[in-house]
Amino acid sequence: MKRGVPKKIESPEIMGEHFDKYCEWVKSNPIKVHDFVGKDGTEVYRERERPLTMEGFECWLYDQGIISDLSHYFSNKDNRYSDFVAICRVIRQKIRNHQIDGGMAGIFNPSITQRLNGLTEKQEVKHDGTVEIVMTKGKTLL
Repeated sequence: MKRGVPKKIESPEIMGEHFDKYCEWVKSNPIKVHDFVGKDGTEVYRERERPLTMEGFECWLYDQGIISDLSHYFSNKDNRYSDFVAICRVIRQKIRNHQIDGGMAGIFNPSITQRLNGLTEKQEVKHDGTVEIVMTKGKTLL
């Protein structure tokens, strides 16, 4: 006998189907960018590809009346979502791959894509707060 609150998304297969529908929605709903072109400043709307995001997926699920929060599925809260580990990993990888590909192709802002996916070079510069000044006799320092 099962106990507890039933899951809003009953199986990993259904989660995968929802993600596929979200991907279709993203493809068929580009972002429209308002722009002005030419010497007369003709008003136009340019379509830009919409990126896949976890936030977008969650918003899409909410708008469809399916679920408002996926965090328990992706964190496998209390090991109640063990069946979903594989599909959650695949969803994350597909989103990340889409963002990286789009950033590398110049479709999405490469800088933002890098930051979102932890791809930026990290340099650590430490300074202990001391400065050493060496003066040579007979030279003028400005």
